[in-house]
Amino acid sequence: MRVITYGTFDLFHDGHRRLLERARSLGDHLIVAVTTENFDDARGKLNVQETLMDRIQNVQDSGLADEVIIEEYEGQKINDIQRHHIDIFAIGSDWLGKFDYLKDYCEVVYLERTKGISSTQLRNENAGMMRLGVVGTGRIANRFVDEAHFVSGIDIEGAWSRSPENVKTFVDQHDLDLAAGSYEELLDEVDSVYIATPHVTHVEYALAAMERGKHVLCEKPMSLTEADCVRLQEAAEQADVVLLEAVKTAFSPGFQRLVAVARSGSIGDIRSVDATFTKLTTGDVRELDAAQGGGSLAELASYPLLAVVKLLGEDHEDLRTTSFKPESSDVELYSRIDFRFPHAVASARTGLGVKAEGDLVIAGTRGYIYVPAPWWKTEYFEVRFENQSDNKKFYYKFDGDGLRYEIAEFGSMIRRGERQTFRLRASEMRWMARVLESARTDAHVFG
Repeated sequence: MRVITYGTFDLFHDGHRRLLERARSLGDHLIVAVTTENFDDARGKLNVQETLMDRIQNVQDSGLADEVIIEEYEGQKINDIQRHHIDIFAIGSDWLGKFDYLKDYCEVVYLERTKGISSTQLRNENAGMMRLGVVGTGRIANRFVDEAHFVSGIDIEGAWSRSPENVKTFVDQHDLDLAAGSYEELLDEVDSVYIATPHVTHVEYALAAMERGKHVLCEKPMSLTEADCVRLQEAAEQADVVLLEAVKTAFSPGFQRLVAVARSGSIGDIRSVDATFTKLTTGDVRELDAAQGGGSLAELASYPLLAVVKLLGEDHEDLRTTSFKPESSDVELYSRIDFRFPHAVASARTGLGVKAEGDLVIAGTRGYIYVPAPWWKTEYFEVRFENQSDNKKFYYKFDGDGLRYEIAEFGSMIRRGERQTFRLRASEMRWMARVLESARTDAHVFG
């Protein structure tokens, strides 16, 4: 029986070895396909640290592969299976169902992960791997774990929330090692945490982690007041750990290029920025619960505020907010924040249960930039001029849900020993917290 398996095999560890051992036990000839850097990039795999030749050598040194080949392009698996007369395609169970289409060509086997094996090895031997714990088990936490598969050097150890039942379900669903019985237990087992709990709990959990010397990636808004943001940043500095707010757009390639193009002078001086983010939300959900920090501003404003601060800076002269809050609602459902800068104006619009065109328009003295909805997942934008023949279109990848970009930046900062990133500066996080606090407390409310 001829068996084939695929992988990046970056930072080769005991989890890789165990997978190859299991794959080899399925037959008498094992082919291992190692992905190239270009293919990893094309499929959204980020932060691969070792060269292709180093990764191939690691697989060969394991003594488990009869042949090593290279995976270079989408669709190659079907060709490889037929060319090499493969009987069994084997892959880790975290890809369950992903490769069922190959059943038309051979048997597909999903190999269960041996819990605890890779984590133990990583603790003792591989300083390049980051052990991360997930705090919270809601929708975005589930997406986070799925996205982390695409970032090299990340090992999600386990999770904790205030509901033990939810934690067990979450850990079983994602095949993690640890369903922590307490936050302290989770912190004992990890180097860093991703906090995805209700907004009002972020500060408490982030401070507790940093006091234990753990790096923190915290969902937006990281804090609801500027004072709390400063408090968190001071704690991070004192503990010498990374503290990063998880505004995924800030770290995506398309948005970074958009900011560079806009600020390069290609459309002249920027005079206006208009950014909108709305979504339809109903029912008994956190977003509509004031006690959990709900409302369109707390839930969505981080994205349009990111666009404003990246394009116009932090020195606004005036800020006015208007919010719609019907008597039947516990929170405001639609808000507009209007800014005046020394040489420009801006507006940031948010809505829950209210739907508007979620675009971004940047107006300049020579032309303007249009980013269609959903602009916060920047894949395409167009620079437009009075003479339409001068228009330019830009296309960029935005893989998956985009969380992999913030995970990759977080991991890179830790490995490089850097506590700041130009993609989202500490001062910009403070500015967003200051604006959010002002918008929520000083808004003119009607309805």
